[in-house]
Amino acid sequence: MSSQPVAVLFDLGNTLAAYYRRDEFAPILERAVAAVRDHLLMAGHGAAELELALERAAAENREAVDFRFTPMADRLIRIFELGAEAREEHETALCERFLEPIFATGRVYSEAPAALARLRAAGYRTAIVSNAPWGSPPELWRRELQRLGLAELVDAVVMCGDVGWRKPARRIFEHACERLGVRSDECWFVGDELDWDVAGSAAVGMRPVLIDRDGRHPAFQGLRIRSLDELAFLFQ
Repeated sequence: MSSQPVAVLFDLGNTLAAYYRRDEFAPILERAVAAVRDHLLMAGHGAAELELALERAAAENREAVDFRFTPMADRLIRIFELGAEAREEHETALCERFLEPIFATGRVYSEAPAALARLRAAGYRTAIVSNAPWGSPPELWRRELQRLGLAELVDAVVMCGDVGWRKPARRIFEHACERLGVRSDECWFVGDELDWDVAGSAAVGMRPVLIDRDGRHPAFQGLRIRSLDELAFLFQ
């Protein structure tokens, strides 16, 4: 067991709050694209036929191989072939419409608020460090964290759009450490993804803790928990 941390950092999706698994995204993407198209039509802008928009969205549904952040607005502009004027007028609204079906799936795990509160009461620094689907704007996720009641329970929130890089890139983890005023080797990182969370945090010297709620990774040899309630036992 490593020495006790100074800070504990958390992934958001499927760690603190349930949204969807990667293999469940396709129907959500369809609803998101349709919502954006409906907004454009209601605003009096021409929009690609839904089938064509979905075809273009499928082509956009990937991330840069070097984990560089790709803004959502850029993707939507390409999908619907919008000009500069339409982008300036509707960029935020289009991102909001796209995120509506994603946010509709969100619910905080029942044990998450108490787990965060216990860590803070014990003197640990805490942060949420998260990728955002499709390069969605950080400010909209901060609004979502307020809705979920998580924003006030941590000392910092770092989204990939704040940094320009997605997990597992080093920079997002390093930026979180800077925000908290700690070294990476003083941090534990709790997340559900082996590549983004476990490998990414370990690469910068953090101690990863895999949260495996559904038992998908029984062969994992590192620290593994099934619920945030189990975090308390790791600090004994």
